[in-house]
Amino acid sequence: MLLVGASILIALVGSTIWLADRSNELFISVMDERQVRRSAVDLLRTLQEAETGQRGYLLTQEPAFLEPYTQSIQQVGDALDTLAEAVAGSPRESILPDLRDAVTVKLGEMAQTLALVDADDLTAAQELVAAETGLDAMNEIRADLDAIIDQSDILIQDEVQRHLAISSQLRIFSGLSALAMLIVVGGAIMVILRHINALRAAHHEVETLNASLEGKVNERTEDLMRANQEIQRFAYIVTHDLRAPLVNVMGFTSELETSLRALQAYVLADNSPLSEQEILEARAAASEDLPEAIEFIRSSTRKMDALINAILKISRDGRRQLRPERIDLRELVEQTSDTVQHQISEMEGEVVIDMDVPPVISDRLSLEQILGNLFDNAIKYSHPDRAIRLRIKARRDGPRMIRLEVEDNGRGIAAEDHERIFELFRRSGQQDKAGEGIGLAHVRSLARNLGGEITVTSTLGAGATFILRLPLDLSQIMRTMQR
Repeated sequence: MLLVGASILIALVGSTIWLADRSNELFISVMDERQVRRSAVDLLRTLQEAETGQRGYLLTQEPAFLEPYTQSIQQVGDALDTLAEAVAGSPRESILPDLRDAVTVKLGEMAQTLALVDADDLTAAQELVAAETGLDAMNEIRADLDAIIDQSDILIQDEVQRHLAISSQLRIFSGLSALAMLIVVGGAIMVILRHINALRAAHHEVETLNASLEGKVNERTEDLMRANQEIQRFAYIVTHDLRAPLVNVMGFTSELETSLRALQAYVLADNSPLSEQEILEARAAASEDLPEAIEFIRSSTRKMDALINAILKISRDGRRQLRPERIDLRELVEQTSDTVQHQISEMEGEVVIDMDVPPVISDRLSLEQILGNLFDNAIKYSHPDRAIRLRIKARRDGPRMIRLEVEDNGRGIAAEDHERIFELFRRSGQQDKAGEGIGLAHVRSLARNLGGEITVTSTLGAGATFILRLPLDLSQIMRTMQR
């Protein structure tokens, strides 16, 4: 576009220059013709002034009339030469010989009449004037000069018309040149602006990518720090909670050893006499100490087994391959609430679902486990003095996330326990319900595996709201993590 515009602009500028040169030529031609006309007029005026001085002197014989005559006679030759120079090379040059002859005759006639007056022969001078020799010469001079002037006027008129036409064309071409220039400049500006906008968009995209990368680095750093803290807490919890039943096992093992010695003394006596005290100790060990120790050891091992199974469950869920699929979140929430609807109905409760989110791409099993655990907790820890009410609300949370809230009107959670309840083997409030304290820890682990997070807001005695933030498309996060 710029090349075509530049070519058109060059052509228009070239045409404008040519028209300007042509206009200048016509202007020079007009000036030349005006010079021819001026020269012819000057010659005629000079001769007329000389003739006027001649006739005034003939009538009055006053020397004062000779001054304009003398001055005019001196100028006639120069005026004639100027005219000859002006018409040189033109067709009017052919008029000059006859004109020169007529001027010579006229000058001779005027000089002769003045000579007769100076000789006091006024009658002869008047007769010479009456002979009309000078009049005929003057008429011929006027005719020749009028022909030159008329032709100059015609040429000047033609040249002026041509000059006006060229001026009009010059204005048109100048306007077209200006328009073409505006188009070319406008096109260039548009191209430049387009490139600038492209560069600006690229720069903005780079800045966005840098910011996004920096944000991702910060998120990964925070995730690593959080994971490291969780590993430390997990190690402490596992060590502490597994150590307690182990200490019990070790303690009651000592009890078994003591009881065993009493039994050995009784069983291995080989008919040796036993004291009454040894017999009582053996009987007490067999009837009381051994069963009690065995029961405590069995209870401790069951607790250790439950803790280990809970750890293995979370570990298995962390290693499970996620399977992202398109999920209608409202449908999933309704299906999950249907599984506990009979319990809610028995408690004269209700479930309110308020969903305004598009379908998500996530792992269905993980979402089912998260929602199922939250629903079970809401029912388990409902307030005894009011009917249970569950409200599930979902909204967009930015361009790539959703926010799902599970709100209940149960017992609530004390502020100092809001973070503690998500730790493994930790529970809060009154411990009147069965459980190992792994449910919400499992929920947080599942939420983070899905690229999200779960938090809680609650006031003790006034219910709790669990807030689950999840990405709209888990597959994008999985692809990013694989890079």
